[in-house]
Amino acid sequence: MHAAPVLLAGALIAASLGGCGKASKPDEAPAAQSAPAETPAPAAIKPTAAMGEQIFRRCMACHTVDKGGANGIGPNLHGVVGRAVAAHPGFSYSGAMKARGGVWDEAALDTFLADPMKTLPGTRMAFAGVIDAADREALILYLKTQSE
Repeated sequence: MHAAPVLLAGALIAASLGGCGKASKPDEAPAAQSAPAETPAPAAIKPTAAMGEQIFRRCMACHTVDKGGANGIGPNLHGVVGRAVAAHPGFSYSGAMKARGGVWDEAALDTFLADPMKTLPGTRMAFAGVIDAADREALILYLKTQSE
């Protein structure tokens, strides 16, 4: 029977492979594996007025920004940055908006645009809001260009 040479060959192969991956000397420590290099997070995109113009397309169903343009479902927003709240001529504002007072500065716009109905209960602006802070910043930058 030829089983003995096959078993012997198998044992020799197993013995020679048994040392794979071990240090060449018993007192030698295995080489430390270096940690994988961290991939840097992509840089945040800086909001721009051009990005805000794209975001404003969501608003165009109710608002315009044309100088001297007509009001729609919502007031014309030309010149809104720096304008008194509820002050665009010819628009019928809700009682809540009239009572709000103040000026539409960047901070007030940011807060309102994040969640209009929560920020100003009683507003007739039925819009869920611009959730992303960078999108709001871009939108406000665009509105500023429409206020010049």
